[in-house]
Amino acid sequence: MLNFELYNPTNYVFGKGQTEKLSKLVPANTKILLAYGGGSIFKNGVYDQVKAALKGNEIIEFGGIEPNPRFETLMKAVEIVKSQNITFILAVGGGSVIDGVKFISGAVHYEGDAIDILKKKILFKDKSKVIPFGTVLTLPATGSEMNSGAVVTIEATQEKLTLGGSALFPIFSIVDPTVIVSLPKRQIQNGIIDAFTHVMEQYLTYPHDAMLQDRIAEGILQTLIEVGPAVVENPSDYKLASNYVWCATMALNGLIQKGVPSDWATHMIGHELTALFEIDHARTLAIIAPSLYKVMFETKKEKLAQYGERVWQITGNTVEEKAEKAIAKTVDFFHKMGMKTKLSENTDNYQNTADFIVNRFSERGWKALGEKQNITLEKVREIVEMSY
Repeated sequence: MLNFELYNPTNYVFGKGQTEKLSKLVPANTKILLAYGGGSIFKNGVYDQVKAALKGNEIIEFGGIEPNPRFETLMKAVEIVKSQNITFILAVGGGSVIDGVKFISGAVHYEGDAIDILKKKILFKDKSKVIPFGTVLTLPATGSEMNSGAVVTIEATQEKLTLGGSALFPIFSIVDPTVIVSLPKRQIQNGIIDAFTHVMEQYLTYPHDAMLQDRIAEGILQTLIEVGPAVVENPSDYKLASNYVWCATMALNGLIQKGVPSDWATHMIGHELTALFEIDHARTLAIIAPSLYKVMFETKKEKLAQYGERVWQITGNTVEEKAEKAIAKTVDFFHKMGMKTKLSENTDNYQNTADFIVNRFSERGWKALGEKQNITLEKVREIVEMSY
């Protein structure tokens, strides 16, 4: 097992009706920026619940944070926080709103050009230099409610880049599984696949000695497979909803990543597809992951076979046979969850995508990706072209 440090200070408040605890969770005597997205919180009642719980607090609202939050939009919020002397931010929404708030939190006191936070992957480690924030989750998928990472899109250059650091954990996150009742099926499908692929990025590498992390990861995958199709059709079923929501958090709250190698190349390539074509994040993962498993088959086949045996109960005479069946089962599951697993099924303008992504990665110096740093630019090209 690799050496690790486990730090997660987020107070995770889970269950029905927990939004009413906001008044006790938000620090006293704070001026609050209430940040949200496109307005779904007005339709599902969450906005009214939040406002009722914070009655008496001074609140400035900032709406319109996009799916795949834009740097340009978030900088407007940064200026509001500065000019209004905001001392606490409350993110009410899904991963995009929470990621956006993490950027806002770090950018307010950042000395220098705020775009460098993304261009240089700045890690914020000093709590005194960020604006504290909490979250009310409305769309389970990214795990951003219990981690310190974020992804932000720069509209001007069509780049989707990351930031993070130990100072960017939410102080608290309220997670009520009943909010998924109002979500469109597509968003629940996306949430399942996003969480599933988050686990795969940390699990599907090569055999190692961290037995418990493997078993936890496999448990999350099995649960998502079990509840995924059913929760899309029955989001009001609390058993299904609560297990889905908890899986999404557990997939990326840091626990299963400790002491093990991790990949993340599927995400790095997938982010480019979202930046280029506005394809939903989860759907880019479903496009890229199967091709990546095939192109990197030789270095991943042992773990693919283990995954196949333990998660899908696959049998076979050789490691290769079990690994190939495991990839096929994964693609079948993606299809069952409404994913279209070829780029050509998601956009018409895909012909030069591999060239564009390889050039982008080369410009950034991203020339060795994956758990073994053996996904070269040539491999990236092969993966993307296989995904057409």
